[in-house]
Amino acid sequence: MKDKNEKFGNLKNDRLGIKIVSNNNPYPSVDIQQKLLEPRRLTSYFIILIDKGSITYNLDLQDLTLTDGHLLFAMPNQVFTPPPKTAGLKYFKILFDENTLALLPQQFPFLVNPLNSQTIIFDDATKERVKKVFEILNQILHIDGQPTDTEITLAYLNSLLAELNSAYFKNTAPVNILNNNLSKFIEFKLMVETHLTEQPSVNLIAEKLALTTTSLYRIVKEYSGVSPKDFFTNRLMIEAQRKLQYAPLSVKELAYELGFNDPDYFSRFFKKCTGKSVSEFLETRQDSSR
Repeated sequence: MKDKNEKFGNLKNDRLGIKIVSNNNPYPSVDIQQKLLEPRRLTSYFIILIDKGSITYNLDLQDLTLTDGHLLFAMPNQVFTPPPKTAGLKYFKILFDENTLALLPQQFPFLVNPLNSQTIIFDDATKERVKKVFEILNQILHIDGQPTDTEITLAYLNSLLAELNSAYFKNTAPVNILNNNLSKFIEFKLMVETHLTEQPSVNLIAEKLALTTTSLYRIVKEYSGVSPKDFFTNRLMIEAQRKLQYAPLSVKELAYELGFNDPDYFSRFFKKCTGKSVSEFLETRQDSSR
């Protein structure tokens, strides 16, 4: 439990890996701010609601601009670059780990992002409900001087995630979001994350999921818009770009880390998938950071 608390900082409830921050909380010192603005791989779930103002986050090398009534959620292992605080910004941020999520009484499929959209835009009524739950959690975890019962904290976190799950799937079909196809897609995404550098074949993945390759293709295409092979390749290339951006690796080292036995083949594959050579990608990123 000590490691978990260190990961999340000084938590008001030391039995849960959960933390909440808002514009009403004291902002950290300049030196701490600088460290917080560095790119990092998330080890927890991260959610931010923008109540008023505008701000741009960088998630997996993509810029995502949020404004009034927008919410961003990010998942463990994604590379996350937070921006400096903007003037007049009103927001709520919450972080929680896998252990805390496992204590909740239900599952929330939106957290694996099956529709490939990490932002949610609320209507006014939903935004107000979500904001109230954030305010209560902020009261419990940050403002109150006395530790709050774990079950109460989990109950409000469960309510928050239920609102977000409903809003995420609001305009999608079928209505029953906990259907078997979605469950299989979630299993597929988890398998991709777990075995990414092993580069398993589509046939092997289908076998592990007790599906035919045809069924796997149909399910992955339904929720991601691409084939299982392209989904895996896209994820592998995101990982390659993450490592190039944030770790001082040679092409040879990167190729081996990603499961390629031939660095030259990896270089050709990278250019085919991204449209740029490794050196061109690095030059582009360096130019954009100046």
